[in-house]
Amino acid sequence: MTQTELPDNVVRVDIISDVMCPWCIVGFRQLEQALGATGMGAQVVWHPFELNPDMPPEGQNLAEHIQQKYGSTPEQSAQARQHLKDLGQSLGINFTYSDNSRIVNSFVAHQVLEFALSQGKQHPLKLALFKAHFEDQRDVSDPEVLLDVAETVGLSRADIENVISSEGMAASVREKQAFWAERNITGVPSMIFDSSYLITGAQGAQNYAQLLQRIAQERAA
Repeated sequence: MTQTELPDNVVRVDIISDVMCPWCIVGFRQLEQALGATGMGAQVVWHPFELNPDMPPEGQNLAEHIQQKYGSTPEQSAQARQHLKDLGQSLGINFTYSDNSRIVNSFVAHQVLEFALSQGKQHPLKLALFKAHFEDQRDVSDPEVLLDVAETVGLSRADIENVISSEGMAASVREKQAFWAERNITGVPSMIFDSSYLITGAQGAQNYAQLLQRIAQERAA
């Protein structure tokens, strides 16, 4: 990870995240609010993390997965989903859940995101994949879905077909996953501001704003 020269009012934010993580898009939208409140800008770079690296290709029913992984009762799972839906509404996220909602393997999606980074399209693709998964209930492990979503942000369908079929980005994704694992990143979202300050979890716009203001003050000193 390298730190490029940025204007004084722009902060680099490295976000380690998984497309399967609702709190990752929540945290990002909260960060957006903080940027708007402080007048700061951000250079956002997304990094791969798999919440469920052993998830089979066919995925798993979301409610069943939550029950197995966390021991939640159906009532607790329903309450948690409703909380996310309410929070999402305040952030412009239309979380959509049904009895058929599934969690899927995200490794191929991470490979496509890695390629998109080289094309300057990673950020819009990441947001489009969040929307596809959480709002549109699309299977973002399906190559056809990945191709469709990638096209909406201006990526070449032929290029993405090659990325998926060749697994040409797989080694790079694994290398980045290992990089963050070696630095004890065990949960997402994890946001690193200016390569110096780590915030884990979706911590709210106010907390992000306070850190942005601190960075601005340090730069001005």
